[in-house]
Amino acid sequence: MPPRRSYDQYCSAARALDVVGDRWTLLIVRELLAGPRRYTDLHADLPGVSTDVLASRLKDMERDGLTTRRRLPPPGAVYVYELTARGRELLPVLQALGTWGRPELGERRPTDAVRAHWFALPLLRELEGDGLVEVRLDEGCFHVHAGAADSPVYGDGPAPRDPDAVLTLDTPACIALSRGELSLREAIRDGRVEVSGDSPLAKQLREA
Repeated sequence: MPPRRSYDQYCSAARALDVVGDRWTLLIVRELLAGPRRYTDLHADLPGVSTDVLASRLKDMERDGLTTRRRLPPPGAVYVYELTARGRELLPVLQALGTWGRPELGERRPTDAVRAHWFALPLLRELEGDGLVEVRLDEGCFHVHAGAADSPVYGDGPAPRDPDAVLTLDTPACIALSRGELSLREAIRDGRVEVSGDSPLAKQLREA
């Protein structure tokens, strides 16, 4: 494997960019925050990345201690990639980057891909309290683990067990939340986000 490129600057920001500054690296982290993923799953949810670039980035990330690769036991018997503790520390970095990038969203372009679970990290910033939340959008469904520490912070599809709360919202509300034009608290109060469930978390969301 060729040596990692470096800015050769004695600066923590430069050193960080040596590791995560290559194109696609942080978006791979975004996908792996959902837990172990197969190569084919990563490729499907990173539209636009070539197979060669994805394979190269995954090797770099494993070398740099951000990810590990392991083989699932039978009957799965496939390799999956997952974040290390060092890789999971990039969650607040991605959230801060997403907040900074809100003004860049603008109108969705015809060429823009979209996945329901890409809304997970912006929503996670808005959630207070701990619990499993299922989110139902026009584009699909995902779930988030509010307050999660070492476990995956979100997942694609319905919640793996009875969620503590279910949030239902349409595309305009989702876009407004993504752009920072509307907070989750305001959206719930205005009836643009419906909250279902009887748990303390669901009640807390309705009373926000």
